[in-house]
Amino acid sequence: MTHPFLDLTPLSAAHFASIEDRVARLLSTEQDVVIMQGEALLPLEGAIRATAGPGTTALNVITGPYGQTFGDWLRDCGATVVDLAVPFHTAVTAEQIREAFAEHPEIDFVSLVHAEAATGNTNPVAEIGEAVRAHGALFYLDAVASIGAEPVLPDAWGVDLCVIGAQKAMGGPAGVSAVSVSERAWARMAANPRAPRRSYLSLLDWKERWVDGGRKALLHAPAQLEMLALEACVERIEGEGLDAVMGRHSSAAAATRAGAAALGGGLEPYVYEAAEAAPVATTLRSPSGVVASELVARALAGDPALPLAAGGGALAKEMIRVNHYGPDATPGTVRNSLTALGAALAEKGLDVDLTGALRAAEAAWR
Repeated sequence: MTHPFLDLTPLSAAHFASIEDRVARLLSTEQDVVIMQGEALLPLEGAIRATAGPGTTALNVITGPYGQTFGDWLRDCGATVVDLAVPFHTAVTAEQIREAFAEHPEIDFVSLVHAEAATGNTNPVAEIGEAVRAHGALFYLDAVASIGAEPVLPDAWGVDLCVIGAQKAMGGPAGVSAVSVSERAWARMAANPRAPRRSYLSLLDWKERWVDGGRKALLHAPAQLEMLALEACVERIEGEGLDAVMGRHSSAAAATRAGAAALGGGLEPYVYEAAEAAPVATTLRSPSGVVASELVARALAGDPALPLAAGGGALAKEMIRVNHYGPDATPGTVRNSLTALGAALAEKGLDVDLTGALRAAEAAWR
């Protein structure tokens, strides 16, 4: 008996390369794009280990948990790390980046997360890129959550290593990811004796055996189902139009934020300024005396499929996430999430205005 998920012809090198080309078009980049056969942590870690070492002084911007992880990897590589941490309810500014350069002129590497789905903030990469370019540092960007929800333009922004994943705003699979690599970044890797080689983490292996070989022979058997799912995901974005996909996410964020503010009950946006709030997901601050994880559990009791979650770790007490990304960036998702949160708040004895919240959300979406 045949099965559509199992009885597949092998994925050719040409087909693999064509999917890379479509991802490159999605990023509006002329840089080399390498699709990695694993979740985005694979190229995120591989890119740091390839370009950082004992001679590196890295400015590591922390606006959420992934920035903390990057700092750990950089230190493990032997790099000297200057952490620039800002409160998770805000974003970093280009001026803060320039101040760090003035204080530590030896910085030659900058790591930044574009949008932190975990904390709901987004950073002004275009302005930061100008500052990094003027300083001459290598620029590493985690755009896993932002791609598909807001513009991601590595060439225009001077990003040397831009890592994306398909599992959030793109609405695709989690098991495959990609990184665009500038010529400067390739040169940094080639000069780094500690860059991974003959390793699943190795970008240089892909450069030498795949890119430089004209993309004729794959390094190993590709993750076929994930690659086909990625291709279908990009096809869907192309069909809808990237601007339309980003518009849905922007509208979902604006509607969720407006609806939550109108709902009352002590619920309020976690990221203070709307301009610093990520379109991929909206984070909310739980009312005083109400544990966020308990409120989310109550909200999900009526509909477990809603894209609601409590914050991770210590944030589980105070943060609620509405993950309105991919196929969930819709008016219905926003309405249903606000309705469930309103019911959960009412069960706690708090006064809510659900009608007003839904009206505000609808107006904000329009």
